[in-house]
Amino acid sequence: MSMKKTDLEKALAKKISGRMAGAGVADRFGAGAASLPDRREQRRRDAAAGLVPFACKLPQPLVNQLVERAAAHDGGLNALVAELLGTGLGQSVSGHAQAD
Repeated sequence: MSMKKTDLEKALAKKISGRMAGAGVADRFGAGAASLPDRREQRRRDAAAGLVPFACKLPQPLVNQLVERAAAHDGGLNALVAELLGTGLGQSVSGHAQAD
């Protein structure tokens, strides 16, 4: 008994999808993720360092200035914002900012 053309195409599609499912993810996509800590571990590290997540809404021009300054700052955006807030509030920052 010969198969119809559509049946042959369906069988070929199943074969291809089976190969794709068994192949897994290419190394280039998953290689960098293995070196980063998961979110729970990162929260633990932040808490141990005395860091607390703090979100607020800022105007876009101010955010653009912060990003530009952070590119040249040693500690990145987190350290820059901590430094600027500490200066604005008249307090010294004790180096608890985390570098990205």
